[in-house]
Amino acid sequence: MEIKVRINETDMLGHINHASYFTYMEEARLDFLRGLGMDVKDENFMIVLASATCDFIQQGYFGQSLEVQTTVKKIGTTSFTLGNDILEKESNELIAQGEVTVVYFDKENQKPTPLPAELKEQLQAHISPHNETKSS
Repeated sequence: MEIKVRINETDMLGHINHASYFTYMEEARLDFLRGLGMDVKDENFMIVLASATCDFIQQGYFGQSLEVQTTVKKIGTTSFTLGNDILEKESNELIAQGEVTVVYFDKENQKPTPLPAELKEQLQAHISPHNETKSS
């Protein structure tokens, strides 16, 4: 997913504000999941964010075009972990790396529930070759 850095996403020095990276990862995550045909919520289930981290490798600036690449890092019983590489598009240099873990959540019972087999299969097709599927 390509993102053009907007002025409101920067600090007074023109650097991308740290919070903006989490927004970029969220946009890429939702785009990735929609590409799999998944709704992030329906009347019975939703996915909820359990963890989000980001390592800031180098500075990004207003006006840059970024590419956010999303891969599946791990698939569990009730959750999965996605990785994001945020690259400066022109140079292909790594700006930041993030990771999020999301849980498949039963709204009625208010607790995690096993991922549907179809979703697991779709995620497996996108797992990074450097990562293993978790079986529990």
